[in-house]
Parts: sequence; structure tokens; C-alpha cells
Amino acid sequence: MQTLLLFIDKVSTFVGRAFSWLIVALTLFISWEVFSRYALDAPHAWAFDAMIMMYGTLFMMAGAYTLSQNGHVRGDVLYGFFRPRTQATIDLILYVVFFIPGIIALTYAGYYYAADSWRIDEHSNITSEGPPIYPFKTVIPLAGAFILIQGIVEIARCIICIRQGDWPSREADVVEVDVDKLKEMVHVKDEDIQSLDQYVAPKNESR
Repeated sequence: MQTLLLFIDKVSTFVGRAFSWLIVALTLFISWEVFSRYALDAPHAWAFDAMIMMYGTLFMMAGAYTLSQNGHVRGDVLYGFFRPRTQATIDLILYVVFFIPGIIALTYAGYYYAADSWRIDEHSNITSEGPPIYPFKTVIPLAGAFILIQGIVEIARCIICIRQGDWPSREADVVEVDVDKLKEMVHVKDEDIQSLDQYVAPKNESR
């Protein structure tokens, strides 16, 4: 079971990393559009639509990855003080009552939403040269399916935690730097850092 859960974590991580490159493409695209608009006096009417669709795709396709990393925003003022079993019980209830029905509805409605868009060859009507938006709408059910699969994995983790009393491991990726943990890993104490100030201060004062 743990092997399967970690495998799905890896799939979600791969998808999230792959689509994260859209932020690079979006940055380059915006830079080019600004240059084209102000330096060449040749703006593109469809650029705004393209920017929205690129960012929207990045946002939606990163959902399963964020869930696999337990990175979604949560109000954990009290949650963090609970025992793992209590946390898992709360999560399980919320997943079953809210998450699963909501994501199923999103995926189901998104499928027909995208199908209708393909059927009518839908283009953006924000500008006269609006680009096609049916590929973008196809991302909705696709992202929903990935999040739904990852959500089932999280439900399985909740059940395992309730039975065993501790959270099972998950596929780890880049996280925010834990300064205290970093100090522990490199065997550095606060006293060591403070002792270096005597070498830094004189140089700053001399300037």
C-alpha cells in the first residue's frame, strides 16, 4: 500500500514540476509583450488572453502536486496541537464530506464544459482576435482527475494513521528552509554564529 501511495505522489510531483515550467514561459512571454508594446509599438490583442490561460493552467495542474506535499493553506491554530489520530480523523471527515464530492462535481462538470467548448470551436470574446480556449477548458477536468486521485491517496493516509497512530511517509520535495533544522544538520550553534560578529563588525565600521 505504501509503495502505491508513494508512486502516486511521484506522479503528482512529476506533473506539478512539468507544468511549473509555464511560469518561465509566462515570464518570457510577458517580457516580450512589454518590449513589443512599448519599444516596437506592436502590441498583440490576444496576449492578455494567453497570459490568463497560461497562469490558469499552471494554477490548476499544480493542485495535485501541492496536495501531495501537504502544502495547501490550512487553519492549523488548533490542528497542530492535536495527536496524529485526531488530525487524521478530522481530515478524513473533511475529505469525505467536502473534498471528494466537490472534486467529483468539478471533474464531471468540467468534462462537459470542455466538450461543449470543443464542439463549438470556442474562442475568447474579450478581444476581436481572441485565441481558442477549448484547450484551456480541457485542463479543468484533467486537473480535477489528478486532484481526485491524489485525494484518494490522502484518504488512505488518514485511515493508515488512524489505525497505526502515526502519519505514513510521503514523497518529499522542495520545502521552505527550516533554520533550526539546518543548524542541527551542520552542527552549528547560536553561540558559534555570534562569535563571528567580532570579525564582521570592524569591517562594517571601517566603511
